[in-house]
Amino acid sequence: MEPDKVVQWKFPAGMSCEVHEFDGETFRISLTYDTLDGVGKTSARTDTYHGRFERLVPNERVVEVDEFETSDPAFQGEMTITIELADAPGGTDLRAVHEGVPSGIAPADNEAGWRSALDRLAALLERR
Repeated sequence: MEPDKVVQWKFPAGMSCEVHEFDGETFRISLTYDTLDGVGKTSARTDTYHGRFERLVPNERVVEVDEFETSDPAFQGEMTITIELADAPGGTDLRAVHEGVPSGIAPADNEAGWRSALDRLAALLERR
């Protein structure tokens, strides 16, 4: 929930993250491909999205609504991401549900991107 931490974990492998706005309720973020052949949804190599937090329950649930800034109909529309946290032996279980993912995003690509981001989040938290 801290912009300086978001840029350390909340992006797929092969990309970097820039937080433009993040006030605790709304945000605007760009993800840029590390290689020149990456194709962005917003510009040549960048995916910019904005969103808002619909619900925040500390240590239990985060519900956010994101939308890519794009003119391509295959990537338009709001996506709802619900992350639920639960105590587990030796750590925390995390369950993420994605609803309304645009048709231009393959489910396997969405899953791979989030898995790499969550791996980065786990590593960040383990360093604390």
